[in-house]
Amino acid sequence: MKRTYQPNNRKKAKKHGFFARMKSNVLNRRRRKGRKVLAH
Repeated sequence: MKRTYQPNNRKKAKKHGFFARMKSNVLNRRRRKGRKVLAH
């Protein structure tokens, strides 16, 4: 039987990675807030 979670790093990075966050204004908001770590 095939398991439900088939991890795919490329897909994950495209959805939740640094560049995904660059596109939506999340990083700028966090910069303004004075975050030490902007994205993991």
